[in-house]
Amino acid sequence: MPTVQDLARVLERAAPLAYQESYDNAGLQCGNPQMEVRGVLIALDCTPAVVDEALSRGCNVVVAHHPLIFKPLKRLTGANEVEQTLLKAIRHDVALYAAHTNLDNVRQGVNRKLAEKLGLQNLRILDPKPGLLAKLITYVPPTHTQAVLDALYEAGAGQVGDYAGCSFHTEGIGTFTPGAGTNPFIGQPHEPETVRENRVEVLLPLHLQGPALRALRQAHPYEEVAYEIIRLENVNQEVGSGMIGELPAPLSPGQFRQLLKTALGIPVVKHTEFEQPITRVALCGGAGSFLIGKARAAGADAYVTGDLKYHEYFGAEGRLLLCDVGHFESEQFTGEIFRDLLLGNFGSTFALFIAETITNPVRYDF
Repeated sequence: MPTVQDLARVLERAAPLAYQESYDNAGLQCGNPQMEVRGVLIALDCTPAVVDEALSRGCNVVVAHHPLIFKPLKRLTGANEVEQTLLKAIRHDVALYAAHTNLDNVRQGVNRKLAEKLGLQNLRILDPKPGLLAKLITYVPPTHTQAVLDALYEAGAGQVGDYAGCSFHTEGIGTFTPGAGTNPFIGQPHEPETVRENRVEVLLPLHLQGPALRALRQAHPYEEVAYEIIRLENVNQEVGSGMIGELPAPLSPGQFRQLLKTALGIPVVKHTEFEQPITRVALCGGAGSFLIGKARAAGADAYVTGDLKYHEYFGAEGRLLLCDVGHFESEQFTGEIFRDLLLGNFGSTFALFIAETITNPVRYDF
């Protein structure tokens, strides 16, 4: 049977913990990583009722979007709902795992799911993040270049957008003199050597530096492997906040708001005044007021998010339709991402459910 650690590896391959925001606390919240998984309950939030539902369905793992432990705990006495939930999970040996802003920030994450529900096309990340990439350069005999590249690709290097196996190499001359006690792949100790080598360059996500270097050393024929890692300020187009795309055909603001109500199953949309046709739509699941300026700059006709405060509506500046659909409502389909990832990797190895417990604390009266 797969373990909690196996489950975490799958989730973190899709949404690396390195991509979470600095304030976040994604990952395994409680539970033994070596515990075998009997069943998984997927929820947006983890509450005592969600843990109860997990137990009633025979699940010993809850995978949630929002971390239960978000602020530091100074004691564990059951004084509030967070502590009560955690105590119940520990008492019944239920592991709690969360993928939060790391799932928000990947291309196939929360925002893409929301964009797909709205039928948007030509999707791209609204605010890509810089400083997450490096260039890995190494020097390899021509006879082993492809083997080294294959190992680096397997470790996650050489990916540019939807293109895999990306590299650049040039031929050159390398020189070295093996020292005493060495066992050189080419040449003899104490004898200067000149060899043909390929300079190989690949892009590398910084959080995969360790696995990539291990793969490089294992595949490279030299006992001393020369390499360089250069941090890049390039933005990573696959990682960042929000998403932007286009509707298949322009809609009036009223038609667009009705689309939001229908697609999200919501009774109300809070919005600003805007009378122009809606074609280009930016969005951010959850609390996304920090991207209003980015949406304007990207030429969005509408920006969809949740948790907007009164003064933040003025940020539309009459240049776009600003829509608040609610925090829970904008992230309600996140469970489908978890479900598809786990089914795709584990099949029917264990029971898998999306929670029926409604954790949204907001209600609407009309």
